Amino acid sequence: MKKIIFASIIVSMAFSLGFSQPGKELKVFISVDMEGITGVVNSEEVSRTGKDYDMFRRLMTLETSAAIEGAVEAGATHIVVRDGHGTARNILPELLDPRALLMRDWSGGPMSMMEGIDETFDAVIFIGYHAKAGVPNATLEHTKSGSAITDVTINGVSLPEAGINALIAGHFGVPVVFASGDRALCDQVIGLFADIETVAVKEGLGKAALNHHPEVAGQKIREGVKTSLQNINKYKPYKMQSPYSLVLTLKIEELVYNGAHYPGAERTGDWELTYKNNDLMEVIKALFWMYKM
Repeated sequence: MKKIIFASIIVSMAFSLGFSQPGKELKVFISVDMEGITGVVNSEEVSRTGKDYDMFRRLMTLETSAAIEGAVEAGATHIVVRDGHGTARNILPELLDPRALLMRDWSGGPMSMMEGIDETFDAVIFIGYHAKAGVPNATLEHTKSGSAITDVTINGVSLPEAGINALIAGHFGVPVVFASGDRALCDQVIGLFADIETVAVKEGLGKAALNHHPEVAGQKIREGVKTSLQNINKYKPYKMQSPYSLVLTLKIEELVYNGAHYPGAERTGDWELTYKNNDLMEVIKALFWMYKM
C-alpha cells in the first residue's frame, strides 16, 4: 500500500511540474492591454496625456512582470511580451522582468496586439484585458475602437478583443491559457473558451470599480499564470469552422461608406459591413482596415 501511495505522489509531482522538467522548452506569448489593470477606471489613466498615466503604466508593467514570474516558475524558457495598448509604448522596459523580450510600437500590420505570435509558441496569456463594447458593469469596455465600433462578430459570435486575439492564436495552434482584467472580461473569456484560468483584479459597478491592491493583483496573476502553465495540456486552441463571416457594426456613416469599398466587403445594414473568406487571416486583415479607411 505504501508503494502505491508513494508512486501516486511521484506521478502527481511529475504532472504538476509540467514543462519545468529539464530538457523541455516552454515558449509563452503575453499580450498586454491597459484598461484591465487594477486601479484603472477612467480613460485619462490610460492616455499618455493623462496626469495619472505614469502611475498606471507602472502598474501595467508590474502586472506583466508578475505574469512573467509565474511563467518562469512554471518552466517557461522563452517569453515574448507584446505591449498592446494605445501607442504600444506603455510598458516601462527598465522595470519589466528581464527574463522576457518586449515588443513595442506598431508595425502597421493587421496582427496588432498579437504581433510576434507564431506556431512555435506553446501558450498565450492576456494581461490587463477588458470586456467588449456595451457590456454592463465593465471598466472602459470597447471593441478595437470605442469611437468607431459597436460590435464585431465572426461566424455569428460576438467577440471581445480577447476572442479576436484568441482566434489569431488558434490559427497558429496556440491556446490561450490565462487572462486577467475586470470581472466582466473574465466572465466573457470563460464563456468563450470554457477552459481558461482567470484573475479578476477588479469588479465594475457602473463607471466605478472595486479594485484589488496592486500587490494582491500581482500575486494572484503570478499564481494563476503558474497554475495554467503547469496544466497546459488541458487547454485547446480557440477555433471556428471555415468559411468565416465577419460582421462589423460601426457608429459613423463615413466609416461604413468607406469600409464598404474594402475588396470583398459588402454593406448589409445601416451601420453594418460583412466580409467573408475561407482564410481567417484574410478576415483579420479585413477587420484591421475596414473601420480605418
